[in-house]
Amino acid sequence: MNIKEAIHKIVGGSDLTESEMEGAMRGILAGETTPSQTGAFLSALRIKGETVDEITGAARALKSKQLPLQINNHLVNLDRDDINIEEETILTTSENGAKGTSTFNVSSATIFVAAGGGVRVVRQGNWPKYGFIGAADVLQNLGVNLDISRSDVQRCIDEVGIGFLFAPMLHGIMRYVDEIRVEMGIRTIFNLIGPLANPAGAAAHVLGVYEPALTEKMARVLKKLGAREAFVVFGQDTYDEISICGPTTVSRLANGGVQSYQLDPREYGFKTSPVETLFGGSAQDNARIIKEILEGSPGPKRDMVVLNAAAAFVAAGLDGELKAGIQRANDVIDSGKAKAKLEALVKFTADCSYFTRN
Repeated sequence: MNIKEAIHKIVGGSDLTESEMEGAMRGILAGETTPSQTGAFLSALRIKGETVDEITGAARALKSKQLPLQINNHLVNLDRDDINIEEETILTTSENGAKGTSTFNVSSATIFVAAGGGVRVVRQGNWPKYGFIGAADVLQNLGVNLDISRSDVQRCIDEVGIGFLFAPMLHGIMRYVDEIRVEMGIRTIFNLIGPLANPAGAAAHVLGVYEPALTEKMARVLKKLGAREAFVVFGQDTYDEISICGPTTVSRLANGGVQSYQLDPREYGFKTSPVETLFGGSAQDNARIIKEILEGSPGPKRDMVVLNAAAAFVAAGLDGELKAGIQRANDVIDSGKAKAKLEALVKFTADCSYFTRN
């Protein structure tokens, strides 16, 4: 099926099969379509509404263009008495694009708590677009060197437990669509498949989405892509994270099934807080906030990170339920392990820079 046939089918109100979508997306990513064809295709999909099969096919096409990181991420063994990870699970935490709030970089803070608690984390990010502060800017202000090779990223995951995948290094395959997306100015299927194409091949995910109706759909996509555990979330006032402001719509993938429910932070001992208490600012401001959280500063910002890190621990299989994950997250912060992970990441990437120059 060529792109014209695909557009005609979508405009007519019909859904593409997974294989049809994968073929169409491969053509777009290879530059085989014109900008007007690509724009029409993406717009028609958005208007019709993307199906699970369409998102899955598109994600497979994007993943096929990437060189995977060679990391074994299966959880091998958990002791019954004192939990020991024989082979740590990799967890993906991703932003899925520009958000409509000005909260601080919650997910960037969460990676250090998750890593400090025994989970290897592969974090995707990008430079800011549309006036929002991205993870890359904040990490640089925390002292992390982003100008490292792909092999160094893989070593960093192995040795430090954290890998930051800088989008320009990995997403040159998007060169035929980046300008079109900016000119369109609307969310497209690329906002959905970007976080799914993590080259680490993570089996566990905490994934935020921009609409509550997407949580179950994306959980089912993750299942089709081979994920083992996942929390797909849409939080009140915070959108693509578990919220401390009010209920969060959650679709959880576990044991081969998907269950959707509302997560109320009050049921886990947290006080709800207005979104204004989570506001950040510049990259420097957000870096300062993250440092304060990792140093143990209490308040709604820490609570937000603790709650999201708890989901990471459950998804990774370290804890069986959120209350245990919350306790682990608090212990990791108070013991200094989360702060130590930041310091280790800064040191490792600085050494990479040194060896590159010498």
